[in-house]
Order: sequence, then structure tokens, then C-alpha cells
Amino acid sequence: QVQLVESGGGLVQAGGSLRLSCTVSGGTFSRYNMAWFRQAPGKERTVVGGITSSGGRTYYVDSVKGRFTISRDNAKNTVNLQMNSLEPEDTAVYYCAADRSYIFTWSREDSYDYWGQGTQVTVSS
Repeated sequence: QVQLVESGGGLVQAGGSLRLSCTVSGGTFSRYNMAWFRQAPGKERTVVGGITSSGGRTYYVDSVKGRFTISRDNAKNTVNLQMNSLEPEDTAVYYCAADRSYIFTWSREDSYDYWGQGTQVTVSS
């Protein structure tokens, strides 16, 4: 059974940084394309960005480009989301997700096979 566990969320002031991690167990992590999603209060869950199984390519939504960075360590079964210059609008529950497919449609929520439980990120103004 594949499990994803996020960590690193918390409360930070605007302009600050946080680093989220997602550890995957029970599967072949190096074969999974990975992504981060977020869900703000009262809103739908949306994609933040994705990374290919090898780590060779990353993708981001426009609102986080230049501020957020996704990386992975296949030896440690971990994917990370480094968030800098945080804004109150970044407040959300952040989820990691894993996609087993060969073709990576990173922005589509229905592409992902496994999900973590989420970690809260709160950015105060």
C-alpha cells in the first residue's frame, strides 16, 4: 500500500519561507511523477507544481513561479516544496500526490493515483 506523508507546514509571516516534504512508502518512488496541490479555505484544490520521476523537469503555476521550487531525492523517497516570499494568499492545506503513468499531465488532478493527508500552511500579514 502506497502512503504519502507530508510534513513541514506551519505558521509564517508574509515574506517568510517554509519547506514542505513528502515521504512516500510502499511503492517505487523513482517511477512516480509527483506534484503539490493546495486547497485554500472555501476553495477548490488546485495544482501548485509538478516534477517528473527523474527530477529532470519541473512545472509551476504562474502564481508561484520564481517563489516556489520543487525537488526530489529518489534515494530518500522524498519530494520537497521550498516556498519563499510567502504571501497571505498562499495560505492553504498543501497536498502531495503521486502519478504512476508514463505520460505526465501534471496539472490535472485526476492524473494522480495517490495522495497525502495534507499539511497546513498559514501565512500571516
